[in-house]
Amino acid sequence: MPRIFPAIFLALTLTLPTFAKDKHPRPAAISAARSDKWAEKTLRKLTVEEKIGQVFMIWCRASFLNVEAPEYLQWREDMQKYHVGSFAMTVHVDGPFLLRSEPYEAAELLNRLQRDSKLPLLFAADFERGVTTRLQGTTNFPHAMAFGADGKMEDAETFGRITAQEARAVGVHWNFFPDADVNSNPANPIINTRSFGEDPKQVGDLVTAYIKGAHEAGMLTTVKHFPGHGDTATDSHLGVASVNVDRAHLDSIELPPFRQAIAAGVDSVMVAHVTVPALDADPNHVATISPAVVTDLLEKELGFKGLIVTDALDMAGLTHLFANNIGRAAVEAFKAGNDLLLIPADLGASYEAMLKAVRSREISRERLDHSVLKILKIKGSLGLDKTRTIDLSTIAASVGKPENIAFGQQVADAAITLVRDNSKVLPLKSKGTTKGGLPYTTREETHNQVVAVLFSDDVRTDSGRAFGREFRARIPDAHVIYVDPRIAAGMSDEVLKAVDEAQTVVAAVYVIPTAGKIGNSVGMADATGTLLQQVLDHAAERTAVVAMGNPYLASDFPKIENYMCTFSNATVSEVGAIKALFGEIPIRGHLPVTIPNVAQRGAGIERPAQVADGGSPSAQN
Repeated sequence: MPRIFPAIFLALTLTLPTFAKDKHPRPAAISAARSDKWAEKTLRKLTVEEKIGQVFMIWCRASFLNVEAPEYLQWREDMQKYHVGSFAMTVHVDGPFLLRSEPYEAAELLNRLQRDSKLPLLFAADFERGVTTRLQGTTNFPHAMAFGADGKMEDAETFGRITAQEARAVGVHWNFFPDADVNSNPANPIINTRSFGEDPKQVGDLVTAYIKGAHEAGMLTTVKHFPGHGDTATDSHLGVASVNVDRAHLDSIELPPFRQAIAAGVDSVMVAHVTVPALDADPNHVATISPAVVTDLLEKELGFKGLIVTDALDMAGLTHLFANNIGRAAVEAFKAGNDLLLIPADLGASYEAMLKAVRSREISRERLDHSVLKILKIKGSLGLDKTRTIDLSTIAASVGKPENIAFGQQVADAAITLVRDNSKVLPLKSKGTTKGGLPYTTREETHNQVVAVLFSDDVRTDSGRAFGREFRARIPDAHVIYVDPRIAAGMSDEVLKAVDEAQTVVAAVYVIPTAGKIGNSVGMADATGTLLQQVLDHAAERTAVVAMGNPYLASDFPKIENYMCTFSNATVSEVGAIKALFGEIPIRGHLPVTIPNVAQRGAGIERPAQVADGGSPSAQN
């Protein structure tokens, strides 16, 4: 047959809408047996080049793009040249700013890519806090650790179900969540609040509940970061993290949540770029490229038969090993037992390296077919062989439902945990300046009675905005001060003057794990840490410290007398913190982790609501 016909046919399939008529059925529960025949039939038709393309997943940054936009044309070229079978949907970033997109923009873009692809595309995303992690207008959830503090399995299940409903509504099929890491190391700079907690059983139970809810609404789930990233002190985006524990520790702490997830039917397992000497003594074998970890432990010993996916191949925890031949990272990861290769540092080099390895029989055709068939079966189980696009008209009814938004706030409220209370500060009183003062008393004479100092990485971000807004709604003339490491030292005199004049001080500290942040730490930067210590030196007895994220913060500041944890910097957690500070909600959360030298896991001072919303006395008093 002349070569021109296949070329023309391929060009047509890549430029025209799919021939199958999409009827946009509602996403159903995952059905593994639904389209196995389609997967097997499709596999037989694919060339070696097309099969290799199916095992790669690349970024897709959701925003409005013209059909001739360079970024969109690049994705089309990747689908044509490298036969890419999957995309990880994210959004653009600008320094510290995550430029979240809109649901309609994301959905339209994913639909367009589906129509331009020869085979159905699989779309994944990191929706760790729900779809709101990437898209606006969706349900806002706190970080995973807040669910550990809440402690209700049914809430984790609902979390999974709502996230799945909203994800499928915009065309995303697969979530890289839940996180099965057991955060047993307080110094961990990259897991921290992304984990449900430090107790393997509770983590496993919450993971299982989330998977159940997600599956009910038709979303694929992933447990990560195998074989466990919780007991590390390095961000694997920046360097090699090591899990330096023995096999008995792995069996009792790191592995149980993964075992529970596998028993619960999790669809995929993400393998981490961490070294685990107890499993593989080679210092150059991070788990991602270790047959001992992927094939021997995960597949054979733990019996996992689902899709095995690497963590992003462009992370420094892996790339430093292949600096002179970056394409080999993909080959070694595939040979170790991974099925899907996520975000290669260089797609072209990785694709060519895989092609060379298959042609030379370093990777057998049977091994390649094994993984490609898994991927095709996953696509078939989602019904993508019949319907690959979504109906944009359903988004308004599926995304951001008021009852779902209320649920997200409910969980954030329930997670609030009071760790220390000297009974001299909380609850705060609304309305600010004392009533009944002299008629001509000026605001300047009274507005410093309550001061809130909000510590964040960057005052230009959203951190603290909802907190400050809600604080002023209750105390209109409160003095709210925003500081970050760049300006903290220069503002110290102003801050301490306000603190000295105030009757009450609130210090809200925004510290959360941030992937790839240079100098990454879940501690406070020098300048802000110094300023917080000075605030406590001046006014510890009348200061309430609120950890808007990292709960271990108090270990570094032994003078803290009033300490509250939200385990998250999400807007719902900011609102929940304010309501708890003012006694508007009961405080019932319990620590899902141990704070060294401060409190054990399970600790939490419970308090009934002191006032009803709006500041009126509560019937509970």
